[in-house]
Amino acid sequence: MRGKRYPEEFKIQAVKQVVDKGFTMTDVAQRLGVTYKSLYTWVQKYSKPDGSQESEDAQQAEIRKLKSELRRVTEERDILKEAAVDSIGHCNEYYNVLICRGSLNEKSIYTRRTGLCF
Repeated sequence: MRGKRYPEEFKIQAVKQVVDKGFTMTDVAQRLGVTYKSLYTWVQKYSKPDGSQESEDAQQAEIRKLKSELRRVTEERDILKEAAVDSIGHCNEYYNVLICRGSLNEKSIYTRRTGLCF
């Protein structure tokens, strides 16, 4: 069973009693015969100016968009980082093989390109 529905104007007038006139939410809720929770929700919704609410909604949408973009860029970075580590690992393995065989010296580094690491 759903609770009683109140018109928008009624809600706005109730909020004005709390926000503008300084009555407590408990007093206003008792006088108007509404629950404290309902009045609290109305105050949260209607106490902000319309322009402020729209601005806040736009900011929330922008934050969601930026978080999504950050998540995508982070995933791309992680993929590239993993590929770079694999590439460096292969290059280091080849370098170690050349050292072990004794075929890598200062002269061979500058005169010969293997094509695997460069």
